[in-house]
Amino acid sequence: MKAARLEQGKLLIRDEPVPTPGEGEALVRISAAGVCHSDLHMARGDWFGPMTGGVGHEAIGVVTALGPGAERDVKVGDRVILGLCGTGGGYWCGACEYCLGGTPRHCAQSKGIIGTFSEYFPVYARSLVKIPPSIGDHEAPLACGGLTAYGAVKKLAKHHVLPGRPIAVIGAAGGLGHYAVQIATAFGYRVVGVDIGAERLAFVESLGADRAVGADDAVEVVQREYGGVDAVLVFSARMAGFRLGFELLKKAGLFVAVGLPATSEGNIELNPFAFFMKDPTVIYSAVGTVQDMRELVELAAAGRVRSHVSRRGPLSDLPSIFDELEAAKYLGRAVIDDLGR
Repeated sequence: MKAARLEQGKLLIRDEPVPTPGEGEALVRISAAGVCHSDLHMARGDWFGPMTGGVGHEAIGVVTALGPGAERDVKVGDRVILGLCGTGGGYWCGACEYCLGGTPRHCAQSKGIIGTFSEYFPVYARSLVKIPPSIGDHEAPLACGGLTAYGAVKKLAKHHVLPGRPIAVIGAAGGLGHYAVQIATAFGYRVVGVDIGAERLAFVESLGADRAVGADDAVEVVQREYGGVDAVLVFSARMAGFRLGFELLKKAGLFVAVGLPATSEGNIELNPFAFFMKDPTVIYSAVGTVQDMRELVELAAAGRVRSHVSRRGPLSDLPSIFDELEAAKYLGRAVIDDLGR
């Protein structure tokens, strides 16, 4: 089978044997795999330096074989979505305080899904969610991009930011942000989408945002028209997006960090007195649960959320797709839809 691998930061497409599913695993033949910004960070060594191993973590495919015990969860022929973002989706114990508390990614036994840019992939069967025919293969990015956005939006109500209130999405036209605009709108929030450039802002408006505004004008517009937002979701992979988010937030608002900038971008810096005066709640939102994935699949099947795919190509196009993603040459997402070439 064909598979993309990193070897000390160098991206290679190699021929490898088809893997055998282990205990509790299903073997999935990948129909389509989404290209996430975190894949680019890994390929470029932005977070941990040059890496070696598989790459890719969001996909749709069909179960072709089962390891011992996996028959309790899926069967051969099931069409499934797999991903649960980059961590916690490959395995979790189900019995520790974190698993029982709804945050299995913190489980000491958790394993991330990584390596879906390949024709076949073995995965923990309990992490798989069956999908209906109405959800096409191009919706593979729901597995991480969509689920991450869904998990972030769900945290609004958890922290008492109720539907009907104004919220801001930083990086609203991006691979994750465009999902957040749709999901938050579906939930009844007044969404202010923030991005850069006329084309991207028009795209944000088309997604149903209450307002689309450029980053340079965002503070003035948001303060004048809304008096600040109750919550901000930062999907930007630039530290400037984090700084802008704090400026848009009203006093005692909720700051939800989602994006992971390169380590070269430095750290989040807060002036203690400004922090004291604004008194925000600051949280990080990552990943989602299997139940979250089921709920998102229902939204997608109902037509409330869709993946905007601007770039498709075979596995051999992955290096050029990474270059285009880095240069922000397309809106929404890219999908690899031929893993054998």
